[in-house]
Amino acid sequence: MRYEATHVTRYRYEEPVAQSLSQAHLMPRAFPGQRVIESKIDIQPEPAVFERRKDYFGNDVTTFAVFRSHDRMAVTCNSIVEIEPLPFLEASISWEEARVRLAAHADEASLEAYEFVFDSPYAGSSVELAKYAHEVFAPGRPLLEAAMQLSARINADFLYRPKSTSIDMPLAEVFANRRGVCQDFAHVMIGALRSLSLAARYVSGYLRSNANYQGAGASHAWVAVFIPGSGWLNLDPTNNVIPSDGHVTLAWGRDYGDVTPVKGITLGGGVQTVEVEVRVEACKLP
Repeated sequence: MRYEATHVTRYRYEEPVAQSLSQAHLMPRAFPGQRVIESKIDIQPEPAVFERRKDYFGNDVTTFAVFRSHDRMAVTCNSIVEIEPLPFLEASISWEEARVRLAAHADEASLEAYEFVFDSPYAGSSVELAKYAHEVFAPGRPLLEAAMQLSARINADFLYRPKSTSIDMPLAEVFANRRGVCQDFAHVMIGALRSLSLAARYVSGYLRSNANYQGAGASHAWVAVFIPGSGWLNLDPTNNVIPSDGHVTLAWGRDYGDVTPVKGITLGGGVQTVEVEVRVEACKLP
């Protein structure tokens, strides 16, 4: 499938902003199964500084600065990507064996994935999350099978409710309240997997517009769990699906903080309002 993805973030400030410095993870990531045909970012007012680079995780990052007075700003990213359905992973390794191979750095891929075993600011391990995970991860159970059931259980146990949480809400509170948005579902699942010393990373992206998915029309998030000897298994607990050609990947990292779509600081401005609009529509092949 080929998609045109448009992400618009509009800021309006109560008072003029003298200067602003921002960072964006808005350009889709290229990898086997996803080809980026084109991607461009437009900022209004025009920035004095505009730079692109790769971050630690290999994601495309754009940094820009506006040094003149402004009371509003718009950041628009237009991308065309081509996505192929990925083959389903076939793996019978147990979750305990996976944990041992990760800790032993059994191969290069396991060594690279090992850093995603550890806590991060928004997705840490806990006794409560370990107990929750153990109810699914029975002794000797294949990691792939258990991870899929954990995703299904989070989907069943948690209520999708926009504006019921904030990104600064502690994960323990999100877990106790059993409600939130896709970022919360992903953080809960990552925290549960890390509580078992398994490697899990946060994936940011989009869903196809007009799809029968929760979270379409906004930035989305899901989880990838590492299975030694097979690779990364993507799971979307918000919708209880395995991401395929209806999911567009932007970036991945330890949690939301590593791949925030747009963040920054301003000098002045007072109270600000933010509007975000995301459209992902199929487009014709040439």
